Amino acid sequence: MNLSAPFIRRPVATTLLTVWVFAAGLVSYHLLPVSPLPAVDYPVISVRASLPGASPQIVAETVASPLERHLGSIADVNEMTSSSTTGSARITLQFGLNRDINGAARDVQAAINAARADLPTSLRSNPTYRKVNPADAPILILSLTSDTATRGQVYDAASTVLAQKLLQVDGIGDVNVGGGSLPAVRVELNPTTLYKYGIGLEDVRAALASANAHSPKGAIDDGKLRFQIYANDQAVQASDYQGLIVAWRNGAPVRLSDVGEVRDSIENVRAGGLANGKPSILLILYRSPNANIISTVDRVRELLPALRASISPAIDLQVATDRSTTIRASLSEVTHTLGIAVVLVIFVVFAFLRDLRAALVPIVAVPVSLVGTLSVMYLLGFSIDNLSLMALTVATGFVVDDAIVVLENISRHRTNGLPPMEAALKGAGEVGFTVLSMSISLIAVFIPILLMGGLIGRLFREFAMTLSATILISLVVSLTTTPMMCAFLLRPESDKPHGRLYMASERVFQGSLDLYRRTLAWSLDHPRLLLGVFLGTLALTIHLYIIIPKGFFPQQDTGRISGFIQADQAISFQTMSQKLKQFIDIVRADPAVDTVVGFTGGGQANSGFMFVSLKPIGERRISADQVIVRLRQQVASVAGANLFLQAVQDIRMGGRASNAQYQYTLQGDSFNELQEWGPKLVAALQQDPRLSQANSDQQSKGLQVDVVIDRDRAAQFGLTVSQIDNTLYDAFGQRQVSTIYVARNQYHVVMELAPQYL
Repeated sequence: MNLSAPFIRRPVATTLLTVWVFAAGLVSYHLLPVSPLPAVDYPVISVRASLPGASPQIVAETVASPLERHLGSIADVNEMTSSSTTGSARITLQFGLNRDINGAARDVQAAINAARADLPTSLRSNPTYRKVNPADAPILILSLTSDTATRGQVYDAASTVLAQKLLQVDGIGDVNVGGGSLPAVRVELNPTTLYKYGIGLEDVRAALASANAHSPKGAIDDGKLRFQIYANDQAVQASDYQGLIVAWRNGAPVRLSDVGEVRDSIENVRAGGLANGKPSILLILYRSPNANIISTVDRVRELLPALRASISPAIDLQVATDRSTTIRASLSEVTHTLGIAVVLVIFVVFAFLRDLRAALVPIVAVPVSLVGTLSVMYLLGFSIDNLSLMALTVATGFVVDDAIVVLENISRHRTNGLPPMEAALKGAGEVGFTVLSMSISLIAVFIPILLMGGLIGRLFREFAMTLSATILISLVVSLTTTPMMCAFLLRPESDKPHGRLYMASERVFQGSLDLYRRTLAWSLDHPRLLLGVFLGTLALTIHLYIIIPKGFFPQQDTGRISGFIQADQAISFQTMSQKLKQFIDIVRADPAVDTVVGFTGGGQANSGFMFVSLKPIGERRISADQVIVRLRQQVASVAGANLFLQAVQDIRMGGRASNAQYQYTLQGDSFNELQEWGPKLVAALQQDPRLSQANSDQQSKGLQVDVVIDRDRAAQFGLTVSQIDNTLYDAFGQRQVSTIYVARNQYHVVMELAPQYL
């Protein structure tokens, strides 16, 4: 049975089939998404809750623990971690690879609703969730700066307007706004004056809460007319609160301005951000699991003109870092490599065949097979990434093999004098099943990869499937297009003398054959020596396999570096801000660095984050890891704080961010047990010379003030423990005591003691 005979006899249909395969691949090329690696992310959902002013232990016990109990009952949760800081908790859930992220989100929302009854009443807002892995690096960072607008106004524009629009972009999983806080009316009280008037902090809080209302008031019907009732019950600005009466003493009112200062400010004054050394609010964009980075960044960039138009012109919105830049560059390099590989294959075929007509066969077969694979990739939901392009590059050699086998056999019969059609039919018929068996055996090699499970299987499945599809299309082309072209292109060898180029190449080939003949004869005469070389090579291979460094995935240079700043746990926000500026100035001065942004404050006053964009590799000449080594020596000069730098990678396991590429989790039955053994483990790791910058995210050595309540004495004065806690919260917790409702957002009245008394 001759598989190629119908296609050889129908050249027009075969040509149309070939053109159709090539055209389908070209169309698919423009439809395929672009990404650095195949979509292999674990479905991850991050749950966050905020309890302003609460200590990490209170947050862990009253917020994180109830949420964990309910979230832990969700099916197919592979990993659940939580982190509790001052005023906030974050719980990260990692699901199985086959779990649908939308179905998991519904289960998470149901668990949050069920946990609401166990959460403290002081939790002003419900916990929220995002379909995003907090351990992933951001794909885009936008900076907002202004020379005239206040920090609160810039943050309000970022949080209220820009973040909401960006969250609607397909592919964006979360948007963090760093470096500031929402505008607020801050009431900073003088405890000495309050004591003089005999006014408690709870009295002030009650007065503030009752002075700002925004409830329904009804309407009045008067005959044919209806009047809606409005009132000036909303106090919006600081000036509206200054005259508020908080108590009466000796028949005279005691106003809020008499016992403290009221000013328009922000909710949290202990937060700040910098972009290239300039005060800034940062919008940090994270992608949702399996979202395409290139497409997502393109959609955000298309939205930028509309975003700039939606905020005040006094605010400058710029792109600080873009993850897609190096992805596009690396894919462009791989594409060029693929093109070079195709050209080299065709050149080698031409050099050996020394026939332009014969070289036309691989010139057609190789591009059709490679481009046609793109349509299969599109149907399978793959993307153009480093692994799929590598599969196409590797397949270039396999693709040409099939065509060469058919071409050479047909050329042999044509040289022997058979007519073109007969030579094509006979030559293709003789090697048809040989080519089929070759292709099937090549595909069989990748069956173990296709059957691999877990993240590794997902990662390399696209590579194996792309390579297998290319081999199958090459098989089809070799049994259809290749013999058809041979029937119409090949000519028998003429008696005319060959040119100089042909004769020179013939002498090179003959010399190569003579050299091979002599070396083969010598090898056959010395079998023991060759066996010794073989055994030595085998032993050396085993030795090299044992000593060679091993890892999960090759270290990448993505042109991005993430940094985590950790200072002494007793450091103040003002000092921490100075440390952040020092680190940013040092990093900016490095010749390989392009842009630097960072922020500090919020949940932990002694920590900060930094995101560094490097210049293109052609300008810096050194890798990201080498830049990190150089920067470590320079940032070590900053006393009282450490900057942990690591190159951003495309693949990251787990859902918990850390200061290094490797992390271990220490578990215990109580906080005291972890506080005892955590530092011991870190100290032991720091003694290992193979490790550098071993550290822990455990923050339990900060300064603290313990308030010991004498319950009997408190009961004697008619005080409850709840009243004492509330008074402490009023004084030191930046407590949000009232809500201001406006058309665009909701703002708060924040109460605490004046800074000089904290």
